[in-house]
Parts: sequence; structure tokens; C-alpha cells
Amino acid sequence: MPEDRKDRREKMAKEAKTNAMRMLDRQKVKYEAFSYECDEFIDGVHSADKIGAPYDQSFKTLVMEGKSGGYFVFVVPIEKEVDRKAAAKAVGEKTVDMIHVKDITKITGYVRGGCSPLGMKKPYPVVFDASAGEFEEIYVSGGRIGLTLKVPLADLLKVTGGKLADIKGSRVCRACGTINPNGSCYCSKCGTQL
Repeated sequence: MPEDRKDRREKMAKEAKTNAMRMLDRQKVKYEAFSYECDEFIDGVHSADKIGAPYDQSFKTLVMEGKSGGYFVFVVPIEKEVDRKAAAKAVGEKTVDMIHVKDITKITGYVRGGCSPLGMKKPYPVVFDASAGEFEEIYVSGGRIGLTLKVPLADLLKVTGGKLADIKGSRVCRACGTINPNGSCYCSKCGTQL
């Protein structure tokens, strides 16, 4: 990477610390911050494309509410969805459902597209999909749109108090956005290889 681009990225990251970054700094966790131009929400695949991150190492943060009324944070690969049954089992709930988009900021302190598993308003239980365990470092949202952090998984688990569990479900087609059953090789709608 050219030095001037790296220096500019580091300078931008230092100027605009997010709660996620401050939390990692307090715990003396080394991480790499990637800023990119983005005026509005884009999905995790486009965010990974912007910084050149591998899809299977890039994760999105989803917040769900359990039947008990408690909130839970699930971190899954960007091309996957949460298997709600497996997620509920992982946190000891009967069922879990996505929170409404309008409630994201009120519950987490973050906006849609910038929700990080780190530094939320309150410490909620965090579950990372077991596939994260295949990597020493993973990419997660940095706490605002246009910011991604590459963080050692062991440190993420320690700082969030998180755990690993198999919580991913169906596969999302990159071409048309159709949700396909887990284990599918081709999209059921457009035929694109998954």
C-alpha cells in the first residue's frame, strides 16, 4: 500500500475515534482501522470490496431481542444470515427476532450499517459464528458507516465477553439478494453460483 494512503488512513482513524475504537484502546488491543468513502448505508459485501477484505473473514453485527425481552448481539459472516433457532439456543432463549431498524440507535448507540459488536450503549451478550474461529483476525464494523476494524478474534472475544457458536443459516446471493437454504450451491432465483 502506498505510504501516503496508509498515513492518510491512520490520520483519519485517529481523528474520529468511535466507542468501539476507544474500547479496544482501553484494553490495549492492537487493531487496524480502514476508513472508506460512504455517504449512506451499504451492505457488508460492498464494505469488504471497498477495503479489499476477504468475504469469509468479514463479519456483520446483528442485534436481536429474545422472548424474555433481553437483547443479544450476533456476529456472522457478511454473506450469511443468522439461523434464528440456533441463535436462540446459543443464548438460552426460546426464540430471537431482529430488532426494528428504527430501534438500532436507541438500543446500541450505533446506526444501521455502522453497528459494531464493541462499545454499545450497554454490554449485551455477544455470540460470534463459529466460522470466525478459523481466523486469527476478523473484520468488523468500527462503529460508524465507512469504518471497518481488523481485530484479533481472541481479543474480540475477551473484550466483548463473547463466545463462538454455530449460528449462521442461509446463504445470500451476491447477484440478486435472494436468501437460499444453507448448503445450496446455486441461487434458486437467478442460478448464480453461491
